Amino acid sequence: MKKVIARLSGTLVLAGALLLAGGSLVVTYPDEYKLIRQFGEIVRVVETPGLSFKIPFIQSGASVPKALQIYDIPKSDVITRDKKSMIADAFVLWRVSDPVLFTRHLNGQVAQAQSRISASVFSSMKSVISNMDQAEIIENRNGKLALDISGNIGDSLDGYGIQVLAVETKSLDMPDDNKQAVYDRMISERNNIAASFTAQGNSSAQKIKNDTTKEVSMMKSEARAQAEKIIAEGEAQYMQILSDAYNDASKADFYNFVRSLDAARASLKNGNNTLILDKSSPIAEIFYGY
Repeated sequence: MKKVIARLSGTLVLAGALLLAGGSLVVTYPDEYKLIRQFGEIVRVVETPGLSFKIPFIQSGASVPKALQIYDIPKSDVITRDKKSMIADAFVLWRVSDPVLFTRHLNGQVAQAQSRISASVFSSMKSVISNMDQAEIIENRNGKLALDISGNIGDSLDGYGIQVLAVETKSLDMPDDNKQAVYDRMISERNNIAASFTAQGNSSAQKIKNDTTKEVSMMKSEARAQAEKIIAEGEAQYMQILSDAYNDASKADFYNFVRSLDAARASLKNGNNTLILDKSSPIAEIFYGY
């Protein structure tokens, strides 16, 4: 009986020791902070991954996320400076910068942190977008807009132990009932631009045609003048040759003889082998004379 009692006592002592050992160990993972509470108050924050110790039954441990968090903010309506309605869809990159403040003010709950972040980001987005025209927003939505929104948030969430690293807009779109009107206006503007380019092109083409026609006309005119000059010079030389020929009686007779032969040959074309001449004909005179 004594042996049984001794064994049972040993087992109870061992179980108690294991229980005490298990209650005093704190396991901290790389993606979390471990808060050690004593009578409800935070007495220590464990940031280094690994094993640490606490006082069993008196102290307790609670986890707070340490890793980077992504929060997809609900879509919201915003109004631009030129009174255009747009639907903003964004997400936030954030992390817990102070686990003690995060636990005191938000009870260490990510859901409560997201609620605070959503309100702060929406207020900042509304303020930034209300000071920009729609065209400016569309032009800068992938760069300057996100930086302005993040900068406008500033350190407003530091008191909750939250650090906002970036605010990125997934889309900034118009309400469905406004899209078609905007698309129609854009199409009309592009058509006007196209018509303007076409008119400019036609004007340039017509100017080129007119200039080319003018140049061709001037070249033709110069060519005609040159041709007429050459023809006049040729005729002058021809007349000079004739004049020289007629000034010499022997040359003049020979010239008349040759011209008479040419005329006779021209008359004997197309199978006509007979030439009938009147005695008074200049050609007959040539033949009779010789």
